[in-house]
Amino acid sequence: MAKESGEKWVLSVTAQTPTNIAVIKYWGKRDEELILPINDSISVTLDPGHLCTTTSVAVSPAFTHDRIWLNGKEVSLSGGRFQNCLREIRSRATDFEDEKKGIKIAKKDWEKLCVHIVSYNNFPTAAGLASSAAGLACLVFSLAKLMNVKEDHSQLSAIARQGSGSACRSLYGGFAKWIMGKEENGSDSIAVQLADEKHWDDLVIIIAVVSSKQKETSSTSGMRNTVETSALIKHRAEVVVPKRIKEMEEAIAKRDFPSFARLACADSNQFHAVCLDTLPPIFYMNDTSHRIISCVEKWNRHEGTPQVAYTFDAGPNAVMISQNRKTAANLLQRLLFHFPPASDADLNSYVIGDKSILKDAGIHDLKDIDALAPPPEIKDNASIQRSRGDVSYFICTRPGRGPVVLADESQSLINPETGMPK
Repeated sequence: MAKESGEKWVLSVTAQTPTNIAVIKYWGKRDEELILPINDSISVTLDPGHLCTTTSVAVSPAFTHDRIWLNGKEVSLSGGRFQNCLREIRSRATDFEDEKKGIKIAKKDWEKLCVHIVSYNNFPTAAGLASSAAGLACLVFSLAKLMNVKEDHSQLSAIARQGSGSACRSLYGGFAKWIMGKEENGSDSIAVQLADEKHWDDLVIIIAVVSSKQKETSSTSGMRNTVETSALIKHRAEVVVPKRIKEMEEAIAKRDFPSFARLACADSNQFHAVCLDTLPPIFYMNDTSHRIISCVEKWNRHEGTPQVAYTFDAGPNAVMISQNRKTAANLLQRLLFHFPPASDADLNSYVIGDKSILKDAGIHDLKDIDALAPPPEIKDNASIQRSRGDVSYFICTRPGRGPVVLADESQSLINPETGMPK
């Protein structure tokens, strides 16, 4: 395996993978084990500069067993989803040689080498911001690079899908579609790219993090209960979604924002309606989520054409997509008017990501938020409600690229000498 059998080397790869937010939702599986969905879905990939998972993976003859650390904590690797991804990647590994380091690994030897995985999310885990999608996509992508796997992104997406359904869409930048497939073995349930991140680069995305707490009902158990108990889910999967998928593909191709917004909002609302139709009902959104919807809907109706699309995954956090920077600045003014920070907050940590949108909105300090006038769509001053502190923070971002390998060794999360987390 190495130049000399007694040599203790560590071979590692570090990758960064974005998260994605579905605009046509995946909810419900036809096969729990293989994670095969009951409908197609479409997502937008978010800029990894603002929301991503960084994962370092390493092998060494000195490692005694497979280990994983998530966000600084070692967790068990025994879960079926991790094991599925590891097994699938190892079975596709090919011969590898690094002449400079004197490391040579034959295809058959990958099975004998134990792996260390260190992963870090730069956003809240399990709060409805698709952290498992970014995490499992990054795991598969980095392991594939480490083990010299030759499969393309679409084939890798079928492996990532077995870790977390939505992970298959995080292997692409821009807009991705997860094709549900028809085969029983899931071979045709893969992700494809509809358009890259440059195709519609006017879009600006603002995320309201209403809660970064872990959700009460996990997506896995939630969708299982929905499939078993909801009378609406079958109609959604068989009748509503196929039509919306076609329309959404067309809206993205033509950069038709009014159609895009109408479809994204309707699909988000229907997804949450199906959750309410589950027994017992699932409440992913909360009062703040509903107030954000009301704020966007009033503005869209006042303008006569959609300015902003909103979508909520399995959690209370709002993802709002504006058609351009000017609209995003107007949206941020409205959000800060309705949801000012708590009195002890710091503007720098209340609006994160692309902070230049704050300047576009004319917000330089907290006094500017207090001085904001009510938006023109609010006719009745008595109905003005400023919900101070109800939003934890806002993230300003945009559509982004797919996964990349980080060549700079200083960005590795693994110590190159010991193979342990830095």
